[in-house]
Amino acid sequence: MRKQCSLMLAIGLALPAVVGVTACSSRAKNMQADAAEIPSATVAAVTRETITHTLNLAGQFQPYQVVDVHAKVSGYIKHIYVDIGDKVRQGQVLAVLEVPELDAQLKGTVAEVAHSKDEITRAQHELSRAQAEHSALHADYLRLKQASAAQPGLIAEQELDDAQSKDLAAEAQVDAAKAALAAADQQSEVAGADNERISDMNAYTRVTAPFDGVVIWRDADTGALIQAGTTSDIQTLPVVKLSQSDMLRLRLPVPEDAVQFIHEGAPVQVRVDAVGRTLTGKIVRFTRDVSLATRTMETEIDVENKDLSLAPGMYANATLELERKDNVLTVPLQAVVKNGDQASLLVVDRQNHVQPRNIQLGLQGSMLAEVTNGLNEGDRVITGGQAKYQPGETVKPLLQQVSTNDTDTEQGNGGE
Repeated sequence: MRKQCSLMLAIGLALPAVVGVTACSSRAKNMQADAAEIPSATVAAVTRETITHTLNLAGQFQPYQVVDVHAKVSGYIKHIYVDIGDKVRQGQVLAVLEVPELDAQLKGTVAEVAHSKDEITRAQHELSRAQAEHSALHADYLRLKQASAAQPGLIAEQELDDAQSKDLAAEAQVDAAKAALAAADQQSEVAGADNERISDMNAYTRVTAPFDGVVIWRDADTGALIQAGTTSDIQTLPVVKLSQSDMLRLRLPVPEDAVQFIHEGAPVQVRVDAVGRTLTGKIVRFTRDVSLATRTMETEIDVENKDLSLAPGMYANATLELERKDNVLTVPLQAVVKNGDQASLLVVDRQNHVQPRNIQLGLQGSMLAEVTNGLNEGDRVITGGQAKYQPGETVKPLLQQVSTNDTDTEQGNGGE
C-alpha cells in the first residue's frame, strides 16, 4: 500500500514538468515559423554620387589648313628645292622661276626712275635761274619807279613800261619753272611706282611657303612652264600642295539629339589606335548647322602635332562629356518602376515596412539615376522583384552595395 502511494506521488510531480517542456517546444516552433514567413528584400541606400553622360564618336584628322601654292607670274621653273614630305618654314623659298621679259621690264623701270630724277634736277636748276632773273629785273623796275616818283619826267614812260613788262615776264618764267618742277616730281613718282610694281612682280619669281607645313604633293619639275595663278578662266598648275600639320583639326559628326550639349571648351578624350596614343582636347568650334543628309553637326577639336606623329586622314575615337552631375542623390536603376511619365519605387522604413514612393528623376546613367524629389539621403529602396511586396508588409532587408560613380556612354554614328 505504501509503495503504491509513492508511485502515484512521483507521477504527479513529473507530469507538470513534461507539460512545461512541451509548451516551450511549441512556442519555439511557432517563432521559427513566423520568422520563416517574413520575406527578405534586397535594398540599396540612397547616396550622393556622380553621374556622367558621354558620347563616343569616330572622327577624322584634317590639316589645320592646306593650300595649293601657285606662282603669281608666268615663267619656267629654274630651281625647285622641295619634294613631297619635306618640312618647310614660313617664308622659305620653294622654287625660283626664270622670266626674262620681267628682268627687262625691271631694268627699264630702273632707267626711268634715274631719268625722272635727272629731270627733277634740271627743273630745279631752271627754277633757280628763272628766280634769279626775275629778282634782277624786278629790282631794276623798282628803282626806275622810285626815281620817276622822286623826279617826275626824269624817266621816260616808255622805259618804265619796258622795265615793268620784263619784270612780269620774268615772274611768269618762275611760275612756269615751278610747274615744270612739279611735273617732274609727279613723273618721278609714277616711275617709282612702276619700278616698285615690277620689283614686286620680280620678287614673285621666288615662290615661298605661306606658313610652316609639310609638302604633301609636288606638281612641277625643273624646266616646267608655270602659268600665273591669277586668272580664274585658266586651270593653272600649282607648284606644290602645302599642308599645315603641326596643328590638326579632328572633325566629329555630332548626332542631332546631342547638339544641345555641345559648347566651346568642353573636354574631349581622344584615342588614336593607329599610333597607340590617348590625348585630351577641347571643342574649339562647330558649325551650328545640322546637315539635312546625315542629321549631324560638324564639330572640331584642335590637336597639337608638333612631332608630326599624327597624319591627316587618320581616324580617332573621341569621347565627349555631354552632361555631368556631381554630389546628387542617386538610386540604382533597377529600383525604379516607370509607368508612363511617372516613376516610383518601394522604400523600406526604419521598422522594415514597405512603403511605395513617387519620385522625380533627373539625369540617368547606365546603373544609377538621379532623384530630384521624393527621397532623402540614407533611405533604403528595394532593388528588385517589386511586384512581390505589398505596401505595409514587413521585410528582412539585405543591403546591397552599389557603384559610387556611373558613366553612361552613348555610341554615336561611326562609334566603336
